[in-house]
Order: sequence, then structure tokens, then C-alpha cells
Amino acid sequence: MNIAWFQHADFEGLGCIAPALLQRGHRLQNVRLYAGEPPPAPDAFEALIVMGGPMNIYEYEEHPWLRAEKQAIAQAIAAGKPVLGVCLGAQLMADVLGGKVTRNAETEIGWFELRLNEQGKREPLFAGFPERFTAFHWHGDTFAIPPGAQNLMSSAACVNQAYRYGERVVGIQFHLEVTAADARVWFEQGEPRPRTYVQPAAEILAQLDHFAGNNRLMLQLLDNWLRTA
Repeated sequence: MNIAWFQHADFEGLGCIAPALLQRGHRLQNVRLYAGEPPPAPDAFEALIVMGGPMNIYEYEEHPWLRAEKQAIAQAIAAGKPVLGVCLGAQLMADVLGGKVTRNAETEIGWFELRLNEQGKREPLFAGFPERFTAFHWHGDTFAIPPGAQNLMSSAACVNQAYRYGERVVGIQFHLEVTAADARVWFEQGEPRPRTYVQPAAEILAQLDHFAGNNRLMLQLLDNWLRTA
């Protein structure tokens, strides 16, 4: 399968997703609209992954390419493609689908528990997930659940952490894909000040078992998602 993925910063890639998809025989098409690359037409790929990034989805003056990317996401969804969004990607997708993105009450950076709601426990896209699990978070904004979509899980700091729209479109606010090496690179861009839901960098990076566990769940989600293709 040819899978396109939208990147939003040089330092933020696919994490554990890339080797997993390549090992499964899929082809990856990296698209960087922020670097001046054009968005692909929906018939140029069979599935789309929209990754995270440091910008806000409404910063059109600083990032004019955001409008074109939103249009490309809308076209992919309208064409019935499987679409997976991570953090910023999930926010872009939610906006396209009619769910407004706003500042979350708390910035959430570090290891915090997620809880599947009743809908999430029955959700095929999250088959094989425990009812409660600890995930890596790095976000200050949040999305409203789009009309027609299903809210699937929450954390103490953020009520909307994941949604499904239709059978093939899923957005997650958290980062199961991040490896310990990825996180170290992120902190090199700047280390946020610790507060209620922002953990110290050293504390985050020490949790190697958490990174490994998250990566296993990411592969489970990928397999569940690709079954919809």
C-alpha cells in the first residue's frame, strides 16, 4: 500500500511508525508542504497519516501552507481514504470536519493516563488496548469532537483525546509513535517549564519502558487502522 504522510517540522517524523510500515511491505510518501512541496492528489496514495508539529492550526500568516493542507485532508476524507491524525494532525482533521480547535485548559507534556470510554472500549480501531494506559503527551491545544464523530477516550487534563469519524478516519491527541530518541530531539528544541501537567524532561526521558509500551500500542493501532483500507 502507498501511504502518504504529512510532516510539519524537520525534527518531528514518524517515530516507530516508519519502520513498522516498511516492515509490513508498505511504501511511504513524505510530503512537506511547509517546505514548498505540493499536496498530492487523493488518487496518488491509498492512505494518509497527518503528523504532529509545533504550530497552531490557525496560524495562517506564519504558515500559509496550512490552508492547502487542510484542503488536501478534506479531499482525502471525501475520497474515502483511511486517514490517521496524530496531535496537530488530529486537530487539522477535526477542524476540516467541523470541530473547532482551541487552547486546552492545561498544557499537557509528559506521561499521563488515558481512559477509554464506553464507546472506546467497543471501538475496533482500539481493539487490543487496555481500558487504561499511560501515554506520552505534548500539546497545548485541543479539538472539539467533530459532528458525526465519536469521542473515544480522555485524560485528567483533556476530555477529548481521540475520535473516530466514519470507519476509516481516526485522530489521537497523544503520541504513541515517539521513541526515546525522538523525545530527546524534541527537548533540544526547547525545554518547557514544569507545572501541573508538564513533567521535567529528565523524568520523561527516564521512562524507557513507557516508550516501548507506547510503541507497541502504536503498532496495534496501525494494524487495526489498516484493516479498514
